Amino acid sequence: RLVESGGGLVPAGESLRLSCAGSGFNFDGAPVGWFRQVPGKGREGVSCITTGDNGETYSADSVKGRFTSSRDNAKNEVYLHITDLKPEDTAVYYCAACLNLCDAQRLCLASGVQDYWGQGTQVTVSS
Repeated sequence: RLVESGGGLVPAGESLRLSCAGSGFNFDGAPVGWFRQVPGKGREGVSCITTGDNGETYSADSVKGRFTSSRDNAKNEVYLHITDLKPEDTAVYYCAACLNLCDAQRLCLASGVQDYWGQGTQVTVSS
């Protein structure tokens, strides 16, 4: 099970940290990714991280330099750090975990490799 938290209404230019808490599986052995979705569009993988406290990360070109992931395996949590929020970042943000043969880029870009999904958390950026 994955549970996201930390979303809300945020002014443009601010920073935000989303959290993804995992339970019920080998969380620290699973790459975890962050995805976002706006109505009428598919989910976009924005930032993913492999295992280990200093895991390899991947960020989509659309958010590179502003989005990054980190994880605290002692807490079974992965974080999405967002800086300089823009109105176009408004979306529902989901985390997902891969249990089999995923690196960070594959987890973010491939369909069907995500084994667990959270329920999502809404981020709304006001201009």
